[in-house]
Amino acid sequence: MSSNQPKLEINKERVGVWDERKQKEFATLSKFVQVYCKKHHGTSKGELCPECIDLLDYGHKRLEMCAFDPKPKCRDCPSHCYRKDYRQRVRDVMKFSGMYFVKRGRLDWLIKYFAQ
Repeated sequence: MSSNQPKLEINKERVGVWDERKQKEFATLSKFVQVYCKKHHGTSKGELCPECIDLLDYGHKRLEMCAFDPKPKCRDCPSHCYRKDYRQRVRDVMKFSGMYFVKRGRLDWLIKYFAQ
């Protein structure tokens, strides 16, 4: 963690609180999972397969339980709360969907993701 980032503190009162940062992070994850599911599992726009629903539900629960204040980006978090199998699945989704957006000129989604 670099010195210009705020010190992370655990605040149990933040568990279950959906602030703007958590909402943005979940919206980004949702969009990336939708793209991944459509291209890998052949679902229609706006629909998800059971595997991707499970991943999105798991991500939602993890975000909801985050007690860090201020909430860091998941990739910068000192405490990885995702199980290894889910963490790898999210990496795969983010890698594929990130490249998908770049190839289609949708840099606005990547800027949102990296600027959080």
